[in-house]
Parts: sequence; structure tokens; C-alpha cells
Amino acid sequence: MQFQWYPGHMTRAKRQMQEDIKLVDLVIELVDARIPMSSQNPDIDELGRQKGRLILLNKADLADDAQNRAWSAYFEEKGYAVVRMDARSRAQMKPVHAAILDVCREKIERDRKRGIKNRPVRAMVVGIPNVGKSTFINSFAGRACAKTGNKPGVTKGKQWIRLNKNVELLDTPGILWPKFEDQRVGLKLALIGSIKDEILNIDEMSLELLSYLRQNYPGELRARYGLNDESEPVKLLAQIAKNRSCIKKGGEPDFSRAAYLLMDEFRSGIIGRITLERPEEETQ
Repeated sequence: MQFQWYPGHMTRAKRQMQEDIKLVDLVIELVDARIPMSSQNPDIDELGRQKGRLILLNKADLADDAQNRAWSAYFEEKGYAVVRMDARSRAQMKPVHAAILDVCREKIERDRKRGIKNRPVRAMVVGIPNVGKSTFINSFAGRACAKTGNKPGVTKGKQWIRLNKNVELLDTPGILWPKFEDQRVGLKLALIGSIKDEILNIDEMSLELLSYLRQNYPGELRARYGLNDESEPVKLLAQIAKNRSCIKKGGEPDFSRAAYLLMDEFRSGIIGRITLERPEEETQ
């Protein structure tokens, strides 16, 4: 399966970000805790290198908790502030606010010495499509400020949101890069839903997911689907189809229905807390 996807509106969004980043003190990047490296946009490191940086490991509730801790340590070692979170939870915004002020405390102190009071920290919120930016902004603000959706491409343009006297946020459209030089990155983005399912082969993706789960989370597969995890992925998908009554007329397994069921249950966390990549793999 080949992944090449870069709509024209994302080229425009990148150019706009190059201009907007001059206006902010801090870049807040949301990544998906299930694929923290693959859901980073390498452009942002280049664009934001002179700014404070905060990484939000979003959807941490869907990811393996041991890997959440490992990824936090990985990014902190690189000099980022990190907060693990579920963007839907208003209660989890307090540590994010504290982290913003901590990252920008030198800027705040400079303003204080210059006699500048009550000038808010201005932060740009960035991330690839469907990583949860709009949900985060709405939870942080405590009101519906940004459009949300469960498909990529919902945020259409920039908007400033005043959270309180201390912080203003700049929302931006999600961005992906022009090509996936490592096709595994494209696969992992597709698995979590950052690429529209309509342009993908869900059957193939489900087999890739089963192969990974068989090796790394066999207990979750057994518990959810009653599978023999020694089987090949195609046989595992056939077992899922049989166990979940995804059967065509004539008694043949309906692989497509079983594939969609598997993908839905992975993405929603029903199978279990699963992380698709690990820090040690990225440093090899």
C-alpha cells in the first residue's frame, strides 16, 4: 500500500503558518500518543526552532501507559515540555496551563522587568489532521471556540482565542507533509484515522494491524476476540468475522465488515490501550 497525500489547502496552510509563527511566543504541538513520532510534523521543528515548545501527548487514554511514560521521557530529553492528556477532559487542562506559563516564564519575567503587565502569552496550536486540536482548544477555553470533527480537515482557517488574561491561542489547520518517505509512517497515520478512509484499503490495513497486535499485544487480541494469536493475520481476520457474525450469504467470512469492525474498535480503544511505536525504535 502506497501513501501519497498532500491536498493543496495544506500547502497554503504551511505558508500561512510561516507568517503566523512570528506572532507567537510558544508552539504547542499535539501528537497522537499512539504514534507520537509519526504524528509529528517535521516542518514544525524547522518553523518553531526559535520558539518555546510544548508537546501534548493527546489520546493518552487510548495508548499503552508504559509507552506514554517512555515517550514523555524521550521528548523531555530533547528539551520539550510534555503533558500527557485526553483533550476531551476539561479537568486535564490545568497542567497544560501550568506548562505554558513555565515554558514562557523567561518571557513573562522580561515583560515584568520592562514594566509590561498583563500581556498574555501567545501560543500557536499545531498538529496533523484529526489529532484533536479543536477538541483541545474547546476544552481549554471551556466553550465551543473551534470546529471539531472525527475526520481530518475540519479546521479551515486560523482563529485567535483568548483563554484568560494569561494565554491566547492561535488555532491553525492541520498539516501533513508532501510525501511519506517511510511508508510505515503513512500506514500508522492511516491506522489512527489521520488519512481519510475513503482513499485507503481498509482490508490491507486491518491485516497490518493484526500482524502488529499479534506480536505486541496478543493478550488483548485473545481477550477481545478469542483468537489464537499464532495464526496468520488473514486467518485471524477470518476468526474475527466468524466470532462477530460478519458472514456473507453462503457462510463465507465477510472480511471487509470484519476489517472495519477491527479498525473501529482499535481507534476507540475497545481492544485495549495500544501504542504502535516505541522510542527505542526511533533511536536505532
